[in-house]
Amino acid sequence: MHDFTMPQWAIDRVLARRPRRYVHDDLDPRKTALVVVDLQNGFMDPAHTAYPIKTAVGTVPAVNRLAATVRKTGGKVVWIKNTIDESNLETWSHWFAMGKPELKNQRIEAFQDGAPGHAIYPTLEVRPEDDIVKKFRFSAFLPESSNLAEMLRAAGIETVLIVGTVTNVCCESSARDAMMMNFKTIMVSDGNSASSDHEHTATLASFQAIFGDVMDTDTVCGFLEANCATTAMAAE
Repeated sequence: MHDFTMPQWAIDRVLARRPRRYVHDDLDPRKTALVVVDLQNGFMDPAHTAYPIKTAVGTVPAVNRLAATVRKTGGKVVWIKNTIDESNLETWSHWFAMGKPELKNQRIEAFQDGAPGHAIYPTLEVRPEDDIVKKFRFSAFLPESSNLAEMLRAAGIETVLIVGTVTNVCCESSARDAMMMNFKTIMVSDGNSASSDHEHTATLASFQAIFGDVMDTDTVCGFLEANCATTAMAAE
């Protein structure tokens, strides 16, 4: 787990621009999706990567708790799988060309569909009612990457909770694009993981200041459960 505290400058920036710190505390649980980004063996298991994100395993209990709460309160859980095939090797060639050849080959081997590295980390609790979406860019919300945005809109989703790895790469890219596509977007601080506390904190502070909310698992689950109870009482 990361040693994370939201910097005061980011909180001050939020309070100067918004009516309260958490502007998405009114999220409707039935219109909320947990988007779990790239928690796969190829990022987490040393057997499948030379550079595992060591903090990612520590987020598993939080992600499982969030998934259970989202399901219980009427929302949707979506597991995103980083995927490499011939199409993105060609259409995203500049990204692959920037790295060392041996790292490119390692990524290709790990993240081909069906490879052991492509699999979701085994202690994550994936349920039959959940959705699994392959993505072909850092951001899951780009049309070139997946049909996630279209799928969520068709399901009536308005709010997305972003968890996964790496905080400052695929998670941040997905979260920023989700907000730009008009989803209410929340990054969950203890459900994301990066290579260092500094990178994790810098990303979450920037996101909180400008793009959306940053909450921990306790806070998110509290809002989901409270709003679910309020909705149920209103329906009686």
